[in-house]
Amino acid sequence: MLTIFQRTEISEPALFGPADTTKRIEDFPEICVSTFSDSIIEKFSALDGVEKIAELCTANGAVPVRKMDYKGRAVAFYRAMVGAPACVSCFEEIIAMGARKFVLFGSCGTLDDEKTKGKIIIPVSAVRDEGTSYHYIAPSAEIEADEGSIQTLERVLGDCGCPYVKGKTWTSDAIYRETVSAVQERKREGCLAVEMECASMLAVSKYRRIPFIQFLYGADCLSASEWEIRDLNLYGLTDAEKYMTLALECGIAL
Repeated sequence: MLTIFQRTEISEPALFGPADTTKRIEDFPEICVSTFSDSIIEKFSALDGVEKIAELCTANGAVPVRKMDYKGRAVAFYRAMVGAPACVSCFEEIIAMGARKFVLFGSCGTLDDEKTKGKIIIPVSAVRDEGTSYHYIAPSAEIEADEGSIQTLERVLGDCGCPYVKGKTWTSDAIYRETVSAVQERKREGCLAVEMECASMLAVSKYRRIPFIQFLYGADCLSASEWEIRDLNLYGLTDAEKYMTLALECGIAL
């Protein structure tokens, strides 16, 4: 029996799908935004007019899905779960609830601090060093982001006066196995960042035909001779309004 990494085609049909576990919600917002930072989500959840409209049920507990108004448009948002399988499962269920456009943002490890420092990273492709994407798209070394989504993100960042850099990201399943040799290899291939979800999320968005945008901001740094842990809270919460606003703008621009 061939593994998913060896098959040339995706087998169909699935025994069950997200619609079998998740009820469609009437008037669910077309646009959904998500990030991995609980602090950012809680900050926006406290705004006036925000209401809880659903829950993503997991063995680790329920994840609230909330709705807010942004420039006259209803937008759903929730805290994404870290790691490709969990992140994708939530994405699938949000689609089943009724979302039709999706924006994801979060921190990453930088592999080229000189190019990425102080800039939003736009992933144009992702190295598939994880397993989830292979269940949705046939095997390949990389998966490309949709060119239209890239252009939309560029336009939003340009209109907002936000500096950015485009490049390749490395999606890995194993945070504690980012070895020195692997880091150097990915840097030589042109990867600007390492994270855990992009390749799989691109695969699902292509499979489900859902317009999708993801952008990244640097947190820890792997480009020096020694790992620089830095402060993930500093790299997230202090710019929470900016990142969330960029995501909301991308959502209505899709």
